[in-house]
Amino acid sequence: MTQSANPSRRRCRGARTIQIALLAGAAFPVLPAQAQEAADASPAAVSAPRQQDAASGDVVVTALRQSSRVQDAPIAITALTGESLANAGVAQVTDYAKLVPGLRIQDNGPGQRRISLRGILASGEPTVGTYYDEVPIAGSVGVSSDAGGRTPDFALFDIDRVEVLRGPQGTLYGASAMTGAIRVIYSRPEDRYAGSFQGDIHGTKGGGLGYSVSGMVNVPLVEGLLAVRGVIYRSHSDGYIDNSYLGRSKINDSETTGGRILARLTPAPNFTLDGSVFLSSANASSFSWNPQIGKLKTAAQAILPYEDRSQIYNLTARWDIGPAELTAVSSWQHRRSVYASDDSYYIDSYLSPSKCASYVNAGASTPCTSTQLQNYYDYVNGLSPAVIYYPGKTKDWTNELRLSSTSGGPLHWTVGAFTESRKNITAGEDARVDAQSGEIIKPLQLFYRRNIEDEFKQVAGFGEASFKATEKLTLTAGLRYFHYEKTVTGGTDMPWELIGATYRPTASVKSKENGWLTKFNVDYAFTRDIMIYAQASQGFRPGGANQVIGLAETLTPYTADKLWNYEFGAKTAFFNRRLYVNGALYQIDWSNMQVSGRTLNNAYSFISNAGAARIRGAEMEVSTRPAPGLEIGANASYIDAKLTEDQISSVVSAPGRAGDRLPYIPHFTGSVSIEYKRPVSGDLSAVARADVNYVGASYSEFRANNPLRIRMDDYSLANLRVGIEGEAGKWGAYLYVSNLFDATAINRASQSSTPNSYSVTSALPRTFGLSVNTSF
Repeated sequence: MTQSANPSRRRCRGARTIQIALLAGAAFPVLPAQAQEAADASPAAVSAPRQQDAASGDVVVTALRQSSRVQDAPIAITALTGESLANAGVAQVTDYAKLVPGLRIQDNGPGQRRISLRGILASGEPTVGTYYDEVPIAGSVGVSSDAGGRTPDFALFDIDRVEVLRGPQGTLYGASAMTGAIRVIYSRPEDRYAGSFQGDIHGTKGGGLGYSVSGMVNVPLVEGLLAVRGVIYRSHSDGYIDNSYLGRSKINDSETTGGRILARLTPAPNFTLDGSVFLSSANASSFSWNPQIGKLKTAAQAILPYEDRSQIYNLTARWDIGPAELTAVSSWQHRRSVYASDDSYYIDSYLSPSKCASYVNAGASTPCTSTQLQNYYDYVNGLSPAVIYYPGKTKDWTNELRLSSTSGGPLHWTVGAFTESRKNITAGEDARVDAQSGEIIKPLQLFYRRNIEDEFKQVAGFGEASFKATEKLTLTAGLRYFHYEKTVTGGTDMPWELIGATYRPTASVKSKENGWLTKFNVDYAFTRDIMIYAQASQGFRPGGANQVIGLAETLTPYTADKLWNYEFGAKTAFFNRRLYVNGALYQIDWSNMQVSGRTLNNAYSFISNAGAARIRGAEMEVSTRPAPGLEIGANASYIDAKLTEDQISSVVSAPGRAGDRLPYIPHFTGSVSIEYKRPVSGDLSAVARADVNYVGASYSEFRANNPLRIRMDDYSLANLRVGIEGEAGKWGAYLYVSNLFDATAINRASQSSTPNSYSVTSALPRTFGLSVNTSF
């Protein structure tokens, strides 16, 4: 009860702080809307829903804290409108990865997805920042300091657009945007009555029926002053993975329920206050399966649940003060989650005479007697089956204050400050499982527990300015100062002598660091339709502290890893803007890499800094409308990612050596889509879409001679969608098939020396569905 009370008190204190700050801002005289003539340059102006088609190239984005067309932004950016995402059948983050060059999502199931851009994929803090509107999303650190692999999911329904920024965005977005950022911009409340509904029913090969329903209502509570927009959604997917060990089928079903409420208060023409609440509840089971057992089959001795309860609360105030706009953002995130992994086979590996001698007689040179061996076997068998159970809580409070110019002169600038306070509480517990059903026994029967509390605090100040030196030439520079502190506290209060996990009293370790990030950009617009740019920019991830009792004090902290991104790009349009071709070449030098290795005496495993890598790549996007109603899009990415230094230092030895290819990074990915819409009768139109996504082969480990290295073969996923629509798209009905050829598209694979440890996750098998929508 005490734990549940603390967040409430903190939320109240945070809410009072926010209210005081916003009321103070509102107390200033409300100035005339001097910048209304230049409304397109205001971030607030573009927060309202827009209906441009992504292929037009005229989608307005605010990624650089200034509004601009995609074609005018001198960075590699993909903007996907809500309309284009709906046409492609996109419902979640994994669905739009195919539409963005260089974007990879390692899918381990709901809430357990790792996002990477341009070949930078690593455990630890995220390498790609994820934002819902103005809210930076924090992942759950867990027992392995791996926040980047566990971020919450919210449905992509009733959204304005998604902006994907490729390349480091450190100066404006900070630590989480080491190699880019993803911004999901939701449709804002409007001063009119409106609503929409979307329903879907589908069947997956090897599984049963699933469904999803989503609805939106927009209500102007006080005309011209206050509007509210509410969204609710629910989805269920039947499982398609069978457990041959337990004799159970379709074990990986999932269910998600959630919604959001957005309110907009406009007390004056030059002032808006947006409030939002996001809620999501997910229940699922592990999506992993064992290829050695069979396709989409697992021999796990336990059913592995995943539960996630996420809440986000946000207030955003925008005040147009004439030549500039002041934006204040405060967000509170609270997440509770539970997941598990099968520990049974690892425990079973202790069933040997040598392990008995080591445990009972403290040395293999003195073998166990037959009685000792039998008693020892009974003890080990009494522990298995079991799971490692990971309950956790994440609380994150972020605040940002920034001022951006809105005047039409040659100089455009943004300055601001950012703070974050994040706290993770988690545990690694071994719990017994019912041998017949595979279900975790409740109440939990624990025989090991380790507790960890991870606190992270950071402050930053940033600025970026663009100067139009001539009519065609623009120079941009950015700078960010950061300071962070991390404290990790933990201990083992329930020891497990069998594996050497002795009692450890609660202890704390700390680390801190500060530094600067820089960005330089120059772009030259030959015409409104042809522009080139060159950029050098930095990105980084925070370091941390190893909570390993007994580790030497000098090895406790690990520092931030950083990279430089050097890029040359072009944005072009031809044939009266019926054809758009955008591309970029880049080189990334990644230094001081965070790695997981062991001390040189092989006594401890911990995170340290060692090695360097170079990533060279090329990416391209093409979209065209060769005829009325016909739209063709394509994107491609080539990445060559290799280590340039051994992952070894004076204190740590990790697997990688210079010349090794980085794991999980295919050389080539690409996709092609064709969409056609044609009137057929009266207000009716027929629509059809086909797309194919290709992902090249990759490997799970650095070293080619590593016996645990797994090759993940290349694959292609094809999708079809046909339907009819009413006037102006007010309603529609569609038939679709995903993964038309039922490809076994493995996107993650891992293996250890423990039996039955070879596991993978893969794309959804062939799925047929019917989708309907309407709006009013």
